[in-house]
Amino acid sequence: MNKNKGIVLYLHVHQPWRIREYSIFDVAWKYNYFSGGQNPDQDNQKIFQKVAEKSYLPMNALLEKLLKKYPDFKISLSFSGTFLEQAERFNPEVLESFKRLVKTGQVEILSSPYHHSLAFFYSRKEFERQVELHRWKIREIFGAETRVLANTELAYSDDLAKWAEQDGFKGVLAEGWDPILNWRSPNYVYRPRGTKKIGLLLKNYRLSDDLAFRFSDRKWNEWPLTADKFNTWVEDSVRYAPLLNLFMDYETFGEHQWAESGIFGFFEKFVDKWLSADGNTFYTVSEALDANAPAGEISMPSPVTWADAERDLTAWNGNSLQKEALRYVYELEDEVLNSKDEGLISDWRKLQTSDHFYYMGTKNFTDGDVHAYFSPYDSPYDAFLYYMNTIRDMKSRLRK
Repeated sequence: MNKNKGIVLYLHVHQPWRIREYSIFDVAWKYNYFSGGQNPDQDNQKIFQKVAEKSYLPMNALLEKLLKKYPDFKISLSFSGTFLEQAERFNPEVLESFKRLVKTGQVEILSSPYHHSLAFFYSRKEFERQVELHRWKIREIFGAETRVLANTELAYSDDLAKWAEQDGFKGVLAEGWDPILNWRSPNYVYRPRGTKKIGLLLKNYRLSDDLAFRFSDRKWNEWPLTADKFNTWVEDSVRYAPLLNLFMDYETFGEHQWAESGIFGFFEKFVDKWLSADGNTFYTVSEALDANAPAGEISMPSPVTWADAERDLTAWNGNSLQKEALRYVYELEDEVLNSKDEGLISDWRKLQTSDHFYYMGTKNFTDGDVHAYFSPYDSPYDAFLYYMNTIRDMKSRLRK
């Protein structure tokens, strides 16, 4: 029986290839959908460098310090292939800093679809190709093997768990959503329904989102959040449970929560506070699965994600714009792959990245809405327009 109380810290690292203001007059003439154009909000290189300076480099420096100081400090990371491409092209030092983290032996890398796509729900074959492409990229850059699956936006269902088990994964991550859990706690390992060996780790969304979304919100009644206060919440959460799954975007640190908010100092103090107590530790995802037997069975027949209040796929396919864009891009699959044109195939896969459809979300698209916050466009209709123009150009390239 495992007596340690462990935190599983999972951080997802991702940058999409944003489409520039690609007009109808560019169709059948210019193929540079992702070049940035005149708008800095769509310039992938400028955005990457900004996030590198605010988030990737300072957070990696802090993590490297903590990994050296505390042998029991562990983290788990996943990288989209589109992030890795941009790091290689725009700022190799970012990639080198992540390599140093992995070399400590205290960091586990998870598997995911290379292009941060929703392909599992639209083309199973394409999903499998992207998972394999991702495995090869992780081996090439980090020399690591992936044993646990984190699908795009933690999009999960019973079918995904069955696929993951058949493909040899030992575990998969998902959102610990109340309507699914009912009375149960997300602070245990579970067995997905319909599987025999694979384990399921569920995000504790309340404590995770305290950091990812509420940390710097001065209107939040718990602001300011101190390391002591958060440590008390964590201790209370695991009083009768073995682990706590803190899952969030890597860019939480320094980009979504700026350095001025105190997020870096808070995190360092919290790690120190947690590890100062006997029996407290951090787990990688695989260590958590190995240390804890499943406490029961969980079933999610329909897709559950970690996005928006609905926690389903409607953040990406909830309106007619999104549905139309998704239909068109996946309709091109056979024709694009049969072309054997590597540039065309690469562009088509970049167009599958879930962010494009997220930008098309029309529900409450205002200054305070999370869709508007992340979008490089003035409106979801602009996002749809530029996206469909690239689809038209893809068809033109196929005809040629």
